[in-house]
Amino acid sequence: MLVKLFPITCEIIKGEKQFYYRSQQFYEDVPASEEGMLGDFVEICNVDLEASREFLKRFVGPGKAGTQCALDCGSGIGRVSKGVLLPVFEKMELVDMMEHFLLHAHEEYLGDDADRIETYYCYNLQDFTPPKNKYDVIWMQWVACHLTDKDLMNFLMRCKKSLHPNGVIIIKDNMARQGCKLDPIDSSISRHLDIMRCIIDKAGLEVLAVEKQEGFPDIIMPVWMIAIK
Repeated sequence: MLVKLFPITCEIIKGEKQFYYRSQQFYEDVPASEEGMLGDFVEICNVDLEASREFLKRFVGPGKAGTQCALDCGSGIGRVSKGVLLPVFEKMELVDMMEHFLLHAHEEYLGDDADRIETYYCYNLQDFTPPKNKYDVIWMQWVACHLTDKDLMNFLMRCKKSLHPNGVIIIKDNMARQGCKLDPIDSSISRHLDIMRCIIDKAGLEVLAVEKQEGFPDIIMPVWMIAIK
């Protein structure tokens, strides 16, 4: 069991219900804006999107993932959808636990591209089951950190069933320099890359590539991109 593998994670979280409750409470007060999505680091937006676009290119195209439909998990207002995914995919779906983020995405932020959003799902990922055999790419940015080890493993297992042949899941998240680190403000858990790899392995998935995000201020925890299938 993951509980035995990563007792430090469970010890740091100190109660699953409180872990999720604190996160929900935090995001209720976050404005539906790019500033809200990026906290005090809105200046990293373009650097982040450019690195994501380049990473995505490696896994999409002939003999690789298709470009029919992608799912943006923990989408917020659709910042990654707008800047990375919608230029590539014909259609998109967004899932986020905060309704005011999704409303802003649809009504304002995505503009005319909102017509290509098939579905907005207002769900916590621990409770969400994506439709089977639907997506070429599932993008998870700064949201794996809001799931417990067990819930992350189970969600990845569900995502695997929702991919098209040659489809990929891309996780982009803060990775602790060692062990696990809890941010008590937004109730997120940053894991060392090795711990993330172990969860991916337990979910029955294979790591295709790992790349560190460059160009972020040193004050920001290391951010890594992981492509899996």
